[in-house]
Amino acid sequence: MALANIGEALQVARGRIPASEARLLLGKLLGCSTAQIAAYPERGLAESTAARFADLLERRAAGEPVAYLLGLREFFGRDFQVTPAVLIPRPETELIVELVLGRVAEGAAPKLLDLGTGSGALAVTLALELQLARVMAVDVSAAALEVAAQNAETLGARVCFIESDWFAAVEETGFDFIVSNPPYIAAGDPHLAEGDVRFEPAGALASGVAGLDDLARITATAPAFLVPGGWLMMEHGYDQAAAVRGLLREAGFDSVTSAQDLAGIERVSLGCWPRS
Repeated sequence: MALANIGEALQVARGRIPASEARLLLGKLLGCSTAQIAAYPERGLAESTAARFADLLERRAAGEPVAYLLGLREFFGRDFQVTPAVLIPRPETELIVELVLGRVAEGAAPKLLDLGTGSGALAVTLALELQLARVMAVDVSAAALEVAAQNAETLGARVCFIESDWFAAVEETGFDFIVSNPPYIAAGDPHLAEGDVRFEPAGALASGVAGLDDLARITATAPAFLVPGGWLMMEHGYDQAAAVRGLLREAGFDSVTSAQDLAGIERVSLGCWPRS
């Protein structure tokens, strides 16, 4: 595809992908901001750059997520590396970070466990926001753990990563917080064949007929790993809050509640393990 400059590239992308996404992709290739892309449409493109943009345009038009094309996604104000081996971090998951921070006293050194860490967004963010914390993160996928470890190194976070099927390889106990964004989509949900999720790892998305299998498994096992007064916090689907609260109460948790995301959806349910 012969594209002489930025303006021509944006023109070719028009109607195929949003202009904001086209600017992001060009910015990645040229190493400049989207503002600079918009301001200098006359800037020339090398033939190799034009070819690479044409490839990215085709892939995005076919539905491949922008985050995978860029290799990055922002979470809690930081850029995280993402690959098709991990779920793309989403803004609603930041709610878990806020819920943890709101329950940690100044100067405290909590012990935290992130189950199914994926890109490491939760674990790395909590380690950076709580400098005195001890953070452990697990994932069943070795490929995901490689991405998470790279993010921790790049961002300067101290996190212990373990390959584990949920709690299976976790030898430590006495956690003050256990957090998780587990798979929670019903296995037959038609949304799994739509949009960005088509390109994300299926094992990080679906969990049984009702989408509750992993949530139930985590809830049942977590008490053995929590200190008295420790919290379990789990993200779930838009219509699963009541069911997850039921799982928490059935397992013996106190102070069971659900927190709303910015869209007003009950997105995270949590409970406190009794002190006595």
